[in-house]
Amino acid sequence: MTKGLAFAVALAVAGPALADFQDALSAYDAGDYETAYEEWHALAQEGDAEAEAALAGMHLVGAGVAQDFGKAAQWYRRAAKQGHAVARLNLGELYSTGRGVPRDYVQAYMWLGLAAAQGSAWADRRRAEISWSMTLAQIAEAEDLIRAWQARAK
Repeated sequence: MTKGLAFAVALAVAGPALADFQDALSAYDAGDYETAYEEWHALAQEGDAEAEAALAGMHLVGAGVAQDFGKAAQWYRRAAKQGHAVARLNLGELYSTGRGVPRDYVQAYMWLGLAAAQGSAWADRRRAEISWSMTLAQIAEAEDLIRAWQARAK
């Protein structure tokens, strides 16, 4: 599980913060969660979506910090709003299960739909699965939210 998280948070890393992010990732992989958290937290405070997603992952699984789905959702939301596909997928999953946030299928469908539009087949499957628990009006509302997000991104 540790290696899986490391690969997930390392996706799409670029820019001058790369060295700091990679240092944190190396610390994480070595089991030095305190250093990883400190490095990623500093980057996240500057708005780095990769670091925000990494912190969320640490809270999600309880790696070096207390497992806290609410904090995971907060960090995933920050990264998701910046277009981070993995954060969108994981935030959608939290909404679909009600972990750390109130269960909300419209929000789950929206975040999963945005991740699916970025190429995540898993998000697309999860969105289809939760649609069976939704009314047609809820699906229409979620689709409207997806279109609004996509329009803002253009």
